[in-house]
Amino acid sequence: MGRGPCQGLFPAYGRAMRDHASRLPTSPGFWRSPLRGPGFTSVLGLVLLVGITVLFLTGLLSYAAYNPGLSPVNDKTPDKGILGFYLFDWPTGPHWLYRLTQGVHVTLGVTLIPVLLAKLWSVVPKLFALPPARSLAHALERLSLLLLVGGALFEFVTGVLNVQLDYLFPGSFYPLHFYGAWVFFAAFLAHAALKTPAAVRNVRRMREEREAPARGLEGAEEMDGAEEAGGELISPRPDPASVSRRGALWFVGGGSLLLFGTTAGRSFDGPLRRTAVLAPHGGADPGSGPNGFQINKTAAYAGIGAAETDEDAWRLVVTGRTGTVRLGRSELLQLPSHSAALPIACVEGWSTSDQWWRGVRLRDLAALVGFDADPPDVFVESLQRHGAFRHAALRANQVADPRSLLALAVNGEDLSPDHGYPARIVVPAAPGVLNTKWVARMTFGDL
Repeated sequence: MGRGPCQGLFPAYGRAMRDHASRLPTSPGFWRSPLRGPGFTSVLGLVLLVGITVLFLTGLLSYAAYNPGLSPVNDKTPDKGILGFYLFDWPTGPHWLYRLTQGVHVTLGVTLIPVLLAKLWSVVPKLFALPPARSLAHALERLSLLLLVGGALFEFVTGVLNVQLDYLFPGSFYPLHFYGAWVFFAAFLAHAALKTPAAVRNVRRMREEREAPARGLEGAEEMDGAEEAGGELISPRPDPASVSRRGALWFVGGGSLLLFGTTAGRSFDGPLRRTAVLAPHGGADPGSGPNGFQINKTAAYAGIGAAETDEDAWRLVVTGRTGTVRLGRSELLQLPSHSAALPIACVEGWSTSDQWWRGVRLRDLAALVGFDADPPDVFVESLQRHGAFRHAALRANQVADPRSLLALAVNGEDLSPDHGYPARIVVPAAPGVLNTKWVARMTFGDL
């Protein structure tokens, strides 16, 4: 007997549906790259395990360096609660401490971008795998994966935008990046606890795979079993390979090396700074001479005019236990003068080499208003009209350090307007924003 019209229709319909399903991201056949596999993903994951841990720790140090306990002056992350359990008084030594920790934080973050993108690409089939949850444990794993991917993208994107001085995100960078970091790192720890043992095994298998030809067929069969453990990462219908997995890893590493080479120079002065083509150099061209080093905010940007900083008009107001003292620049120059070689390091990751600053010790100014023995915290206010950090607070240990100055000159010359003339704060190991420029008022005592 011949087949009826419907008998030929339904198999064709079934094939059409299968072909359509294979073109959807939820189908394993949709992902055709032969590079995806447990070994490739594991190598990238182990690099990120170390790199992101360093990023998180240096980020916490960066937050501590702002002395957020001096609330509400320095604290940009309200209601941090238990998340601030680790905070401590930021030390003043070694004087290059913040330059190192923040330089590592920003440079490493930029360097890891190709690794992160390659890792996300390598596991993207898992994000579309069906069913969404096979068990409660699987559902929790998928949820942690969403938080991990979303948190990673949020932290890296906001971090890069901050480095580029492009504040396109809503709200303040500080609380967004702070809370986002905790959410991301919690998901990262959960994911690492689940996946690190398997990642280590996969990397070992990759090493064994290179030795498999020498071991013969038995070794090859062992490698086939390792590939099967990759599950949904391995395409059932891979395209022809145009590059080996090792070549792909070298490509990712080369991208990271390129970003490192075009970012790291921002932590140095001289010719190396010009190699940081992907990072802003801050402010205007500082020119040459004693004041010819990195500028972040110019006097024009801050709304500082010549009339306000004129030597005859400007007065520093110092307030403390015994009252208020007003000092002109000429009177400050008559006080005992001291020098210190200190860098300037900013949250965006750039820094200068040590500059020779000369001025009046902060603890000597505290003594003028009744704090002869143990100088207290100080609240510093600037003439600055525009932008954030028009004021800042410093801890007592920072005030007491003999290298902490109200600087009047740098490298043997008066401060330029862009470097804070007529006077600026310079404190060892402190973030640049706490080294207030164009100082107008200092209040010693309870904040």
